[in-house]
Amino acid sequence: MPTFVLMTKHGPGSLHDAGSRKQMGKEWLHKVRESCPEVKWIAHYAILGPYDFMDIYQAPDVETAHKVSLISRSEGALEAESWQALEYRDFLEVLKEIEP
Repeated sequence: MPTFVLMTKHGPGSLHDAGSRKQMGKEWLHKVRESCPEVKWIAHYAILGPYDFMDIYQAPDVETAHKVSLISRSEGALEAESWQALEYRDFLEVLKEIEP
C-alpha cells in the first residue's frame, strides 16, 4: 500500500488547551477511521516549524489520501497537505531502473 505523509497546521487557539486539543484529535481520528477504514496509521508527531502535526499512514490509493486531507480541513486544520512517500530502498530500486 502506498505511504503518505499528512502535514497539518492549526489555528493558534486550538493549541492552547490540551484537553480540547486531545478531544479534537479523537474526533478527527474517529471521522477518518469511519470514512477510510482501510487506512493504516504508522506514526503521529507534533512538530516544530511551519506545521503543527505530521502523520504517516498507508492508504490503498490517492483518492483515500485526499479524503484524509479533506477530513483534516473540515475538522479545523488551517492547512493540510498530503505527500506521497517512497521508502528509500524502493527509491533506490527505481533509480536502478533509469540508470544508463
